[in-house]
Amino acid sequence: MLRIGVDLGGTKIEIIALADDGGELLRRRIATPQGDYMATVMAVAGLVEGVESQLGRRGTVGIGIPGAESLAQGLIKNANSTCLIGKPLNRDLQALLQREVRVMNDANCFALSEAVDGAGAGAEVVFGVILGTGVGGGIVVRGEVLAGRNAIAGEWGHNPLPLPTAADLPLPACYCGRAGCIETYLSGPALAADHASRTGRSLAPADIDRHARSGDADCEATLVRYEERLARALAGVVNVLDPDVIVVGGGLSNLERLYENVPRLWGRHIFSDQVATRLLRPVHGDSSGVRGAAWLWHSDRG
Repeated sequence: MLRIGVDLGGTKIEIIALADDGGELLRRRIATPQGDYMATVMAVAGLVEGVESQLGRRGTVGIGIPGAESLAQGLIKNANSTCLIGKPLNRDLQALLQREVRVMNDANCFALSEAVDGAGAGAEVVFGVILGTGVGGGIVVRGEVLAGRNAIAGEWGHNPLPLPTAADLPLPACYCGRAGCIETYLSGPALAADHASRTGRSLAPADIDRHARSGDADCEATLVRYEERLARALAGVVNVLDPDVIVVGGGLSNLERLYENVPRLWGRHIFSDQVATRLLRPVHGDSSGVRGAAWLWHSDRG
């Protein structure tokens, strides 16, 4: 069975074709047409048709998007790529490709990829965390994505940061219209902004990490604040969902220290005498989103 996955991002569209065993057959990437919905739809359809032409067979199609499909109207909502908002993306792609197309939030695709054959393989409940330009999450239970009644399951980034301290105030404004969202503290830009506000130095997260490893006390303090906030935020997830595994994706997943320090800190906020939940790096890295889109059809055989 040929499974095709598409990761429709704000700057690039990536496509992958997987064999039945998950082996990669082909991968391509193009720039996303900026602000042009129909051009984006045509670009996705063109990639699918090009892959099928090269491989000589037709496949299932899954699409990961930076948003969600409204269960009420079938239109895209909550998308960082604003040209998708209010559009019938699924219907338009199905009309062009003449088959069923499955559309899912990209964080859900990430979580599914890591649950099927990644860091969470074999686990009953996997929570996939995206720590990048934004903060998102996805839930996979027994190998199936939990989308939720409102198609927002796992969207922990727009919950308030738990137990804000003096160091967390004033609550930062969020683009969603609220203040103090987890995303405003734990995204990559939020980490850089926190460091700049404390030190007057503008550094990217990777540079903050590098300087901290070289003994820079200010950079170390920034990462300590970040880890403590992340521990509080993930403790809330553990208390509600109690997953076997939390897999971290996005650019900040490359901060190796998180995997040791955050589990050491989160226990004080978790309602249990012991915490067996594991915090892990993704096996597939940047490929998890596009692989997960292809795996939206993983339960279908034949």
